[in-house]
Amino acid sequence: MPIVISDTLTGTKRELVSIEPGKIRFYACGPTVYDSAHVGHGRSYVVWDLVVRHLRARGYDVRYVRNFTDVDDKIIRRANERGEDPVKLAARFAHEFDEDMDALGNLRPDVAPKVSEHIPQIVAMIATLVEKGFAYAAANGDVYYSVRAFPDYGRLAKRNLDDLLSGARVDPGEAKRDPLDFALWKAAKPGEPSWDSPWGRGRPGWHIECSAMTLAHLGVPIDLHGGGKDLVFPHHTNEIAQSAAAVGDGRTAESFCRSWMHHGFVEIDNEKMSKSLGNFFTLRDVLEKFDPEAVRLFYLGTHYRNPINYSDAILAEAERRLNYFYETLEKVDAISEGTSPAGEGGAVVDTARRALDDDFNAPQVLAALAEAFTAANALADRKGKKAPEDRARLAAFARDVREVGTTLGLVQRRPAEALRAIRAKAAARRGIDPAAVEARLVERAEARKARDFARGDAIRDALLAEGVAIMDGPQGTTWKVE
Repeated sequence: MPIVISDTLTGTKRELVSIEPGKIRFYACGPTVYDSAHVGHGRSYVVWDLVVRHLRARGYDVRYVRNFTDVDDKIIRRANERGEDPVKLAARFAHEFDEDMDALGNLRPDVAPKVSEHIPQIVAMIATLVEKGFAYAAANGDVYYSVRAFPDYGRLAKRNLDDLLSGARVDPGEAKRDPLDFALWKAAKPGEPSWDSPWGRGRPGWHIECSAMTLAHLGVPIDLHGGGKDLVFPHHTNEIAQSAAAVGDGRTAESFCRSWMHHGFVEIDNEKMSKSLGNFFTLRDVLEKFDPEAVRLFYLGTHYRNPINYSDAILAEAERRLNYFYETLEKVDAISEGTSPAGEGGAVVDTARRALDDDFNAPQVLAALAEAFTAANALADRKGKKAPEDRARLAAFARDVREVGTTLGLVQRRPAEALRAIRAKAAARRGIDPAAVEARLVERAEARKARDFARGDAIRDALLAEGVAIMDGPQGTTWKVE
C-alpha cells in the first residue's frame, strides 16, 4: 500500500513518491530560539517525529534535517533587552529546546544546522541569485529577491501577484524596487551581529536561511518539507522562489521540493497559541505538571492537519488514558510471562500501518489501540486460570501494541516505572503527599492483619475522598490518583 499525504503544493491528497527509490530527504523548519519552546512547538515536532518514525518503519532511509534559526530580529531584540550576545542567547534556548524535545520522546534529527554556522553558504546562494538576475543589491547594502522574476511565485499559498500587491508595502529604510520583493541580506545596524559579504557587513534575511541549509545538508530537489500552516506564506513561498532560482530550474516549485505538509495550530479558546500573542504555555511549565508521554498522546489524538485546543483538563484526561494503557500492560505482562505470542503481527499492527499510510492518521491508530486494550482487559480479567491459548493471545497483544507504540512514540517504558511517574505528576497537581499515602496504606495493612476491617475500610474511604484510589492484588496493594 502506498503512503498518501495531503500535499499543500498541489492541494491534493496524493502518493508520496521518493525521488530516489527507498530514500526520503525531509526538511522541517525549526524554531527561532529567542525564548522557551511553547506547547505549539511541541505539537509541530511530535508531528514530524511521527512522519519520520513511520517512514522508517515502512523501510525508507530517511535523512531528517531540522534547523535552528539563531539569527533573527526577535533574537536580536531579546538579546539587546537582556544585554546578551544574540548568538549566545540563541544557543542557550536551542539547548533547552533539545531537552524539551527529548522529554517528549522525539528522535533527534540527523542534522540540526544553525544559521550562524552557515553564513558562507548563505552568502554564496545570494551571490548566485544576484548573478542569475533573481536578486539585486540596493545602494544601502541590502540585497532583495525580485519576486516577479520567478514565474511560480505564490503557487504554494494559492495566491497571485495582484492579490499580494494589494497588501504589500515598503517600510521606512527599505530600498526595494517592488513592494513584493523581500530581503535576502540586511545591511549591518548598530547593536546587531553582522558578517562580511560582497555587499558589505550585514546578516541574512529569514527566508534565505532555510534554503541554504537545505542545500547544504540535503541537496535539491528534496522529497518532503514540513512546517506549520503559518509558514505557507511568506516563508515557504519565499523559500521555494529562492531555492528553485538558485539551484533548481528557475521556473517551478518542484525543482526545489516535490511535496509539502503543513500542520494545524494549538489553540487557546480557538485562537492560535503563539509567543507574539502572549497566550502561550511553555513546554517546561506543562511538562512540570503532566507526564511528557501524556502530552505526546494529547498531540497525537488530533489529526495533524486540524487545530487542537489546549487545556489542563484535556491533558489530565490524556494522562488517565495513558495510565490505563500501562495498567493493562502491567497486568498482561504478569499473566503472559514466559509465553510465546500467538501468530505474527496482528490486526492492530495492520490497522495502524494502513492508517498512517493514509496521511499519518494517528487518531485512527489510537482508536484501534483503544479497542485492543479493551479486549485485552476483558480477557485478562476473566475469572479462572488462563488457558495456554489465552496467555499466548495476551502475549501477542503486548507485542503488537508495543510495535505500534514504537512508531507513535508511546508505551515504550516499563509499566511499573511509567505508572509511578504518572502517579507522581498527578499527585503533585492535587497536592497529595505520596509519603503520607504510603503511611496510611501501612496503617490499613496493619488494621486488616488485626482483622479490624472496619478501620481498614475507613482508611480506604478517607483516601478515596482525597482523590486516592487503592488497589489490592496478588502482588500487594498499590494506589493511584483518581
